[in-house]
Amino acid sequence: MKLAVLPGDGIGKEIVAQAVKVLEVLKREGAAIEMEYGNIGGAGYDAEGDPLPDTTLKLSKQADAVLLGAVGGPQYDKLDRPLRPERGLLRIRKELNLFANLRPALLYPELAGASSLKPEVVSGLDIMIVRELTGDVYFGQPRGIEIRNGERVGFNTMIYSESEVRRVAHVAFGIAMKRGKKLCSVEKANVLECSELWRDVVAEVAKDYLEVELSSLYVDNAAMQLVKNPKQFDVIVTGNIFGDILSDQASMLSGSIGMLPSASLDANNKGMYEPIHGSAPDIAGKDIANPLATILSVAMMYRYTFADMATADRIENAVKKVIARGFRTGDIWTEGTTRVSCSGMGDEVVAAL
Repeated sequence: MKLAVLPGDGIGKEIVAQAVKVLEVLKREGAAIEMEYGNIGGAGYDAEGDPLPDTTLKLSKQADAVLLGAVGGPQYDKLDRPLRPERGLLRIRKELNLFANLRPALLYPELAGASSLKPEVVSGLDIMIVRELTGDVYFGQPRGIEIRNGERVGFNTMIYSESEVRRVAHVAFGIAMKRGKKLCSVEKANVLECSELWRDVVAEVAKDYLEVELSSLYVDNAAMQLVKNPKQFDVIVTGNIFGDILSDQASMLSGSIGMLPSASLDANNKGMYEPIHGSAPDIAGKDIANPLATILSVAMMYRYTFADMATADRIENAVKKVIARGFRTGDIWTEGTTRVSCSGMGDEVVAAL
């Protein structure tokens, strides 16, 4: 198993280091893991003047899977847009054709008190958000800022092709078949033609999955329902921009954005695995970030790319044990639990393995 390890910026190096501790345990036990490091985001710009250097892209294409930390930082905000860290992240998704982004929102029972919602509302939460990742307004052309009638105008293009919607819908229905056989498609078909197409194509794909109960919600209503009654959802499928927003919202239901992993997959389940949070430059270097989302991303790597369910379960169970034993980083700490550092949390997961 050849892994491209891209720590990135901010807390990326700290959280990835804890995930690598887990991989090193598995390697010592005999797992055939080969890791090679590369730069991305601001680190890529600093090293080679490009947020996605050719060396990193080549490494990532040759790897079986990619483990990513996070990108971005205020020191890069004044760079020309193509050179900003986030452009490297968008480009690697596109270059590797990682069109299906899986974002689970799972609440551990012991963390119900850390959620901003009442425990009875979120207890037992287990949602999978499937976000289309390589289309929509983030990639649509034309885009830009120009002068019209003497003033600046910014414009972007929201666009989806039928085939783009169809392929991510098949992924979402396939996941729903393995879970509760309920799928909610989220769009804004009452306003956007792009969403009209989305709704029509998802309904067509549903004919191949008659066991799955399909529903549809406008994105504003979906956002409200996630707060009002989140446990009504099992699997949600949505476009790139809506999925970006809703999955971050769902992360807070679970107590902290530091708890949520993600997988971005191509048609053959080659994937890039990363926590859904950002680089948090305000706490970088302080050894206080929560590495559990990154460690759980490794579990997703074993589950989806390597189809090794036993190892995936083992990593997830180790995290469950650590949470059950009361260890917490600052973002999920509550009275009566034990606060640990980022590296301390990594050590506890390794011990639980």
